Amino acid sequence: MDILYRSTRGNGEAVTASQAVLKGLADDGGLFVPDRIPKLSVDMDSLAQMTYQETAYEVMSRFLTDYTEEELKNCIAKAYDEKFDTTQIAPLHEADGAYFLELFHGATIAFKDMALSILPHLMTTAARKNQVDNDIVILTATSGDTGKAALAGFADVPGTRIIVFYPKDGVSPIQEKQMVTQKGANTSVVAIRGNFDDAQTGVKKMFGDEKLEEALAKAGYQFSSANSINIGRLVPQVVYYVYAYAMLYKDKKIGRDEKINVVVPTGNFGNILAAYYAKQMGLPIDTLICASNENKVLYDFFVSGTYDRNREFILTSSPSMDILISSNLERLIYHLTGDDAKKNREFMKALSSDGKYTITDDMKEKLSDFYGNYASEEETAQTIADIYRESGYVIDTHTAVAADVYRKYRKENKDERKTVIASTASPFKFTRSVMKAINPACDSMSDFQLVDELSSIAKVEVPRAIEEIRTAPVLHDTVVEKDEMKDIVEKILGIG
Repeated sequence: MDILYRSTRGNGEAVTASQAVLKGLADDGGLFVPDRIPKLSVDMDSLAQMTYQETAYEVMSRFLTDYTEEELKNCIAKAYDEKFDTTQIAPLHEADGAYFLELFHGATIAFKDMALSILPHLMTTAARKNQVDNDIVILTATSGDTGKAALAGFADVPGTRIIVFYPKDGVSPIQEKQMVTQKGANTSVVAIRGNFDDAQTGVKKMFGDEKLEEALAKAGYQFSSANSINIGRLVPQVVYYVYAYAMLYKDKKIGRDEKINVVVPTGNFGNILAAYYAKQMGLPIDTLICASNENKVLYDFFVSGTYDRNREFILTSSPSMDILISSNLERLIYHLTGDDAKKNREFMKALSSDGKYTITDDMKEKLSDFYGNYASEEETAQTIADIYRESGYVIDTHTAVAADVYRKYRKENKDERKTVIASTASPFKFTRSVMKAINPACDSMSDFQLVDELSSIAKVEVPRAIEEIRTAPVLHDTVVEKDEMKDIVEKILGIG
């Protein structure tokens, strides 16, 4: 039976998976959610023998039901190929009493590659399926990693344009260099004077601008999103949790149906929501551990039941998590209401007008699957240093937030259950923060000297993604005020 997708805010009819992928955001500003979570009706002995690609098909085919087997397998084959530097795609590394799920072996060395390698293929296939003649304009905001991964995925893909906005002083030097050196005739990168939430809010406003939509249509364009609000981003993320569990089972690290915990460093809540969906599919996950940095809006929500973005925005060493408006949390809130779009709409209206909302006691009880905590900047650095000193394993700042929170969880709950930590980025993306944590004397080095030093101490080759940008010329240097985002989009597309 086909799965259809509805808006979390309840307006508009149900759409197919391919239509939801194409639109990105529902017309009423809501996010698309499946009308039910499908069950993963494959036995673990079979999953344990599957490649990543085969696992991807088993998981994704249950959500994306209007894609044919041939279409979906073609998308998967194009996505998970030699652009990943390991045939496993997402290997596990045992360290510090946990299993680090390395999600950074793709073209841009961050976990966003796992979904953004396949999204362009899902989207262009969806366009053909739905007889769309317009060019698709991918409009997205990034806190560092989504932007580069989306640019790499969509670069020179026929029938698409991509425009990425990022906060000028809110990403790491390596992240910025990766974006501004991006090739591709259809790519545009724009820095804004503001933070990630400003960029994300500006993008959402353009999605809801009917006059802009009309102007786009006249020029032969239509918007879609590569942010994690797109269901075509979320579904591929479910895959790697299933794969990780199957690999632990295959390697006899866990027994049949043995429950594990999953730790996810998160800002926009998409990556941990994918783990929640994996659990709803039947994967034996016990606790979903949500790790925040000093922008601890999610931690405060799990403790109090109140989501409140009215606070200081802090720039940290884990910039991809420097977010106060966690867009994907809306999907969880919708599910906590019992899929009541009216109730969810009221919460989102309060968030828009007052910057906060408080869920009911009944909803809070349903959060028992989750544990939330956060790591300070000092704790993040200390965790990087500790794990390197103890095992020689080097992790990035975001993964360190997760590792620190997991240590707190174990101490508080005395839970020694096998645990997977989502390792969301290569340490080479955040070399200065990582090397400063391990050896403060390194702080006087240049960014690329730090890269070479990290390679030496970690005994890991410098990733291709970093080598490529050492001497790459800057191709994108536009900087605008946050209220000029619409103007620059119109200029780029020639519709102003």
